[in-house]
Amino acid sequence: MIQDGEREASIDIDGTRAFGETIDFGRTAKEYGRHRAGFPDAFFEELIRLGVLKRGLAALDIGTGTGTVARGMALAGAQVRALDPAPHLIEQASALDAEAGIAVEYTVGAAEKLSFDAATFDLVTAGQCWHWFDRPKAAGECYRVLKSGGHLVIAHFDWIPVDGNVVAATEALIRRYNPAWTMHGGTGLYPRWTVDMTQAGFDGLRSFSFDMPVRYSHEDWRGRIQASAGVRASLDEETCRKFDTELAGILAEDYPDDPLDIPHRCWALIGRKV
Repeated sequence: MIQDGEREASIDIDGTRAFGETIDFGRTAKEYGRHRAGFPDAFFEELIRLGVLKRGLAALDIGTGTGTVARGMALAGAQVRALDPAPHLIEQASALDAEAGIAVEYTVGAAEKLSFDAATFDLVTAGQCWHWFDRPKAAGECYRVLKSGGHLVIAHFDWIPVDGNVVAATEALIRRYNPAWTMHGGTGLYPRWTVDMTQAGFDGLRSFSFDMPVRYSHEDWRGRIQASAGVRASLDEETCRKFDTELAGILAEDYPDDPLDIPHRCWALIGRKV
């Protein structure tokens, strides 16, 4: 979680490098699909209430990962296409879609160079991924493929560290094993993204946020952390094993409640193409 005013990770144009390591979410695709909390129903309900998400509209989800946003839009009746640079994550997304009884058309590709014609979509979404992109290029591409009056939604659903809570303890452990990891101490708010949208030509910017707990068993929290950029996506297998053993010990000793209610914040920024 990179926050406004914090030092961003060192990320190349293709969004694949950070912290001095190659970040490969394909290495943690199974954990990603099983343990990462998807966007909650309340997120999609708010987009519907605002008139941004409607049945039948053409939507594109960029940086889709395991398809949490794409799947939610499809369940709301949208016609959804989605892309991600990691084929293994797309495989997980397709499997989860089949379980949900919906279909999304997936493409392997980059947000900075979308393989779609101009004015193709009514809605473009980017969930939990905007910080990985070359943001000005991605914003320009989103503007290009949207129809006039269409919307771009940048959204995050982040755990929130507070002194003494399990999130803060977990982040401290990640930093000990991966000192170059910068995505800690987040507030779940991203005001800098407003500049990206404005400079790309979007207007009528608005945002919403809400807090909610997400319930994780100890096992699921350990799996969720394995699926993060600072752990299995960038550390070797033996280091990940040692990390997981130590995290299990911290949970058992200091946070024995099982399951745990992990505080999260959902934040979304909406812009309209003129």
